[in-house]
Amino acid sequence: MAMTNMPKTAAIDDAAAIGRSLARAFDGDPMMRWFFPDDSSREESLGSYFTTIFTRQYVHNGVCECTDAAAAFWVPAEAQDKAVPDAETIQQLLNILGDRAGLFRDTVKMAAKHAPQEPHWSLALLGADPAAQGQGHGAALLRSGLAKADAAGLPVYLESSKASNLPFYEHFGFTVREELHLPEGGPTLWTMWREPRHPVKA
Repeated sequence: MAMTNMPKTAAIDDAAAIGRSLARAFDGDPMMRWFFPDDSSREESLGSYFTTIFTRQYVHNGVCECTDAAAAFWVPAEAQDKAVPDAETIQQLLNILGDRAGLFRDTVKMAAKHAPQEPHWSLALLGADPAAQGQGHGAALLRSGLAKADAAGLPVYLESSKASNLPFYEHFGFTVREELHLPEGGPTLWTMWREPRHPVKA
């Protein structure tokens, strides 16, 4: 059966499929390889990581959409203060990260210092299974979320640690805002920003 790249609202029942898709999507991501350096266990660890943040955090306080092979987690302006992990979620994530937990904590703190203060939407993450890349899954999810942000008249913020993804986001109107160097020799993290566009009237 052919995969569909039509976005739909993600529900808790989609957690396992989303975890698998995102684990494969981020296997080559420099930051995720830094957090999970063991090749033999990375896919399983990434699956646990993404399933945890989806089921405990974003599905409740964000706008989560998925296709058959990709997922996107967005945080609207009004949910920025709510879509943060609680103590139990943080502990679960630290358990998954093991001896890389300190790096993760330092990175989160550093990124938070550079996050914009004005009202905005955030694209927390977007990923497509490499087996389906080039079939429009990521672009469909990005357009869907950007349309919602544009309808609210708000800009969008994201962070990317993969240089090859920057042109993709730039194609949709994002510009690089800052280039951050993560602690302890970690990879580069680019923050990006997109001003709202007025919806095209039919």
